[in-house]
Amino acid sequence: MPARLASLFVEMTIPTRPADSSLSIATPAGRRVPLSVLDLAPVPTGSSVSDALKASLALAERVEALGYRRLWVAEHHNMPGIASSSPAVLLAAIAARTSTIRIGSGGVMLPNHAPLVVAEQFGMLEALHPGRVDLGIGRAPGTDQLTAYALRRSVEALSADEFPAQLTDLLGFFSGEWPSGHLMAGVTAVPGKGNPPQLWLLGSSDYSAQVAAMLGLPFAFAHHFSPANTEPALAVYRATFRPSAVLDRPYAMVCAAVLCADTDQGARTLAEPAALGFLRLRAGRPSTTPTPEDAASYDYSPAEREFVEARLDAQIIGSPATVGRRIAALIESTEADELMVTTSTFDPADRMRSFELLAALAAGEPG
Repeated sequence: MPARLASLFVEMTIPTRPADSSLSIATPAGRRVPLSVLDLAPVPTGSSVSDALKASLALAERVEALGYRRLWVAEHHNMPGIASSSPAVLLAAIAARTSTIRIGSGGVMLPNHAPLVVAEQFGMLEALHPGRVDLGIGRAPGTDQLTAYALRRSVEALSADEFPAQLTDLLGFFSGEWPSGHLMAGVTAVPGKGNPPQLWLLGSSDYSAQVAAMLGLPFAFAHHFSPANTEPALAVYRATFRPSAVLDRPYAMVCAAVLCADTDQGARTLAEPAALGFLRLRAGRPSTTPTPEDAASYDYSPAEREFVEARLDAQIIGSPATVGRRIAALIESTEADELMVTTSTFDPADRMRSFELLAALAAGEPG
């Protein structure tokens, strides 16, 4: 629980980076909100994981050129349609192909890993690319229970109760500061110590919101995954936030699923294969991203159709004008300090085009 974490936590200084001139979108109130990207490295049916990763590298280069603030990759396991199982490795490749965009994990599922290993990996990324690395931490497994067991190799380790201690260890490895008598005080993370990335807590409920607020850390909420919980979790985060050496006031990023195309119907058609893929995942039949033909010909039961429609309705899908209105409404309702966008299509070119249209919208240019 967060209270337990408070008793273990030793304050460490992870300096915030100054504001930059990255791509941002204007709100009706005149506030400008930076835009960032979450990439899942989707694997289209008939394609390969290698092709999917190459598409992610190409996307990284393009969104950097368009001016997006940061690019994060997610950790998922045992999902044929998602190639980003190892964020640190993929981020190393992305960092080598880019030079200005911030890179990070959205996120690393800490219970799947030894905190020392995470500190070493992300400390190395930060040492190689100073001032560019974010470490987003989550506490969910990012997979099913059997795969979580394969990752953790212990039934006992499947419990989320150890998350506070794991997070404390991670912070200690970066800072070199430990509670008195802590077992790990004699271990130095090289090159983690002295090379801390910018730390974020991720969540789809109010648990991580409480922890982020308690530690005075930035918080990223998975609106694309849990839209009903977005505003309640952000309210908890802001109401309980404690200023720290990292932040003097709350900083909340909202991640939304967005797909922009030339027309509303065109965007809807492009979104349907990923929606079918998500239906299969929830039914325990994970697959690569279905083809548009698969999505068009699939014989949905009434319950399946209801599920897919709810999934699509929770996303921001449409022409630039429609997407602009819905993004403005989301930012207004959540008061987000930053918007992260994730987009999944069968064809990587359509995914790229969506980010280009969104960038043009933010810049006030025709698509």
